[in-house]
Amino acid sequence: MAKALMFAGTSSDSGKSVLAAAFCRILKRRGVRVAPFKSQNMALNSGVTPEGHEMGRAQIVQAEAAGIAPHADMNPILLKPTSEMGSQVIVHGVARGNMDAAAYYENKKQLWPAVTGSYDRLAAQYDVIVLEGAGSPVEVNLKKNDIVNMAMAEYADASVVLVADIDRGGVFASIVGTVELLEPRERQRLSGFIINKFRGDAGLLRDGLDFIKQKTGFPVLGVVPMLRDLYLPGEDSVALDRKCLQQPARASALSVGIIRLPHMANYTDFDPLELDPRFSIEYVLSTKSLGGHDVIILPGSKNVPSDMQFLHTSGLADALLRYGQAGGRIVGVCGGYQMLGRCIRDPHGVESKEFREIAGLGLLPITTIFEATKITRRVNAAITLPGLRKPAALDGYEIHMGRSLLEADGPCHAEECITAGPDGRVWGSYVHGLFDSDDMRDALIAWHCGSEKVCALSSFSYQAFKEHNYDLLADAVEQHVDVKSILKRMGV
Repeated sequence: MAKALMFAGTSSDSGKSVLAAAFCRILKRRGVRVAPFKSQNMALNSGVTPEGHEMGRAQIVQAEAAGIAPHADMNPILLKPTSEMGSQVIVHGVARGNMDAAAYYENKKQLWPAVTGSYDRLAAQYDVIVLEGAGSPVEVNLKKNDIVNMAMAEYADASVVLVADIDRGGVFASIVGTVELLEPRERQRLSGFIINKFRGDAGLLRDGLDFIKQKTGFPVLGVVPMLRDLYLPGEDSVALDRKCLQQPARASALSVGIIRLPHMANYTDFDPLELDPRFSIEYVLSTKSLGGHDVIILPGSKNVPSDMQFLHTSGLADALLRYGQAGGRIVGVCGGYQMLGRCIRDPHGVESKEFREIAGLGLLPITTIFEATKITRRVNAAITLPGLRKPAALDGYEIHMGRSLLEADGPCHAEECITAGPDGRVWGSYVHGLFDSDDMRDALIAWHCGSEKVCALSSFSYQAFKEHNYDLLADAVEQHVDVKSILKRMGV
């Protein structure tokens, strides 16, 4: 049976996912067969495994750091919010329908066998499992039906490291308070604490670290600095909100505006555009800045009818039509592709109980109808953007409930992965991960310029960049954390 290490947190966004990824890479570099695990994840960013199953983006990143293919057992339960109160529930990579928070809470324990079955299969294949908790392990109102924090740590016989975010303040109270609220048997699993996102001279923390050891009996195993220049794909709205606040201003070959939809999903689709120096990115929140961009992208959405209504009521729909009429170029990805069509129908309330039929932008001759079964599949293909001759290779994935039908009276360019309008200035695709492909980013610039000849080829490799950053992360954690003590406590 595999050894187990869990990263729990004093709060959400404390850095559990990042430290789990770091230890996956650290152990991989030591020649240990390691896999990540989070029994329940809530996120709008997801991906598709080679088997065609959906799972959370954070565990995909951790699997990449471990050097293995992602598998739905690494994230047996995924919750994708569809509203303030409800989520789509995905078990072992397959959607089981929508539940409100109260209904899911009452049914959580019924999912425990799915969680333990996944864990057991992983533990039989790997030497070490790196587990990630969710939120805080001492939420007293939720603990009764816990399947992701200390109950999972107990099942896996995991050593637990508690992660605290010092950047948000109150780090001493959060650490001491969490330990106080743990039950005695749960405290026995603690190895100690990691203080994360520290700015300044760590020597100034010495008295505080001594206080934590004296008050709790457990050591601070490391103080990890704020790693500003490190890149890891984000998984939730917190990371997206930071992107919206940090709009880069730089000279580039192509300026891209991405519409910030209320239910925007899989925004990591656009990370490669942010990182490739040939592009500048802005997340567009209003009609004011549309005209300043070479290309506008409508991203994916977990509630397409509701977000289409948002475009109409906010004035963004009319602004997008004016932008297109003035010669602007528009791209839709998944839900954004559906919004580019003439009509969106959700007769069974799959994504929205409020909007059963709503008009799209009418820029592509397609109609989308939502069905009860979800399509999840990997896509390995070569696609040719309008006006270009050279196909671009891509390895992406599809995740969608809607089926889009091409209308017979609509002259357009259509192939397996792309549908374009008659003038080639508007196109859409169901494929996520389009711009992970270096070829596809080259093609996007060439499409804007109208010719491959003027396209400045990229020297930037997104895959190589990710690998380099996994190593940088592991280096930083090895420098600032007592990794040896953590592994020794686990028995590794």
